[in-house]
Amino acid sequence: MNDAGNRLFGRGSWTEARRIAGILRKETIGGALLLGAAALALFLANSPWSGTYEAIRAYTIGPASLHLDLDLATWAADGLLAVFFFVAGLELKREFVTGDLRDVRRAAVPVAAALGGVIVPAAVYLLAARNVAGAATGWAIPTATDIAFALAVLAVIGTFLPVALRTFLLTLAVVDDLLAIVIIALFYTSELAVAPLLAALAPLAAFALLVRRGVRSWWLLLPAALAVWALVHASGVHATVAGVLLAFTVPVRGAALAEHFEHRFRPLSAGVAVPLFAFLAAGVPLGGLTGVAAALTDPVAVGIMLGLVAGKPLGIMAATWLVARFTHARLDEDLRWSDVLGLAMLGGIGFTVSLLIGELAFGDGAGPVKLAVLAGSLAAAVLAAVILRLRNRAYRLAHEARLARETEVVR
Repeated sequence: MNDAGNRLFGRGSWTEARRIAGILRKETIGGALLLGAAALALFLANSPWSGTYEAIRAYTIGPASLHLDLDLATWAADGLLAVFFFVAGLELKREFVTGDLRDVRRAAVPVAAALGGVIVPAAVYLLAARNVAGAATGWAIPTATDIAFALAVLAVIGTFLPVALRTFLLTLAVVDDLLAIVIIALFYTSELAVAPLLAALAPLAAFALLVRRGVRSWWLLLPAALAVWALVHASGVHATVAGVLLAFTVPVRGAALAEHFEHRFRPLSAGVAVPLFAFLAAGVPLGGLTGVAAALTDPVAVGIMLGLVAGKPLGIMAATWLVARFTHARLDEDLRWSDVLGLAMLGGIGFTVSLLIGELAFGDGAGPVKLAVLAGSLAAAVLAAVILRLRNRAYRLAHEARLARETEVVR
């Protein structure tokens, strides 16, 4: 930080801010904030302060002249999640250009797993909700994997698990994010206005030119980014797609600008954007035990929960086995199929993107959908934690036995 910045904010303030940002980059912290925000939303929505909570969600702010006078819940879904998808887009591009997805043979297994983890839960959902009119629009709800939540669970449990397991999960989740972006753009765009979408190309090109020249100044980049977001929003395409488009223009080689932006924006995404979205999206009036039972026995809700808890792991496991069995691609030698089962269960944690797609699919009628997403994601997380804790114990015992043998040899 330069001297002017230190004088303006104080060295202590900047040191504290950097320390907090470092904490927010930890996967466990981001997952905890996400879960805490959702729990707080559920509490408020079913408390004497439910009216205040709903008033906060419905509070409108923004310039009406630009058609951006949106309620806070919409700002969270369309605006804050654009930051989340910007960070995800940076990670996507880095993986495709310099990471694991660059090597087709190495990436084939987790990529196939991601595809299986979209197709099978969608089929499970459609089968469960086949007799409900209009339910088909929610087919994509159980197809998403919440990368922040899943990695947080793995980070808490997996102290002795192979590094390859995290790489597999990260690759799967990155591809899953890409598929979610495509699904949102293709299937959840109600009306497409071509003129604003074409107009968005100008500020997008300006942003691309600036980052290609290594510009990092926010006062130059932010106006172009906001213009892209506003025009994509006006076009009818979900505005989170703007975050991905902007991310894809950032170079990942040379000046490592992508790493710089990811380092800067990940705390904002994990510590602010995603938790606030969860807080404003997850508040569902339960209506007591009767209301919960009625909501969770709704065919749409059953389809979502089955898709997350059963369809997602089944799709990931089946696709992984088929590719490993019938192609030249192979599962990493450090992994066992029981490890992959635990990872496949982690894939059933839909949460953030599932909540977003649920809102896009059902709008104001998404109450049971949200409850099903929360219940299914929580069940998947618990089952994954049980399996991976057992695997972690096995790896820990093997590690301790190996250390004991090495110590004996030294003696």
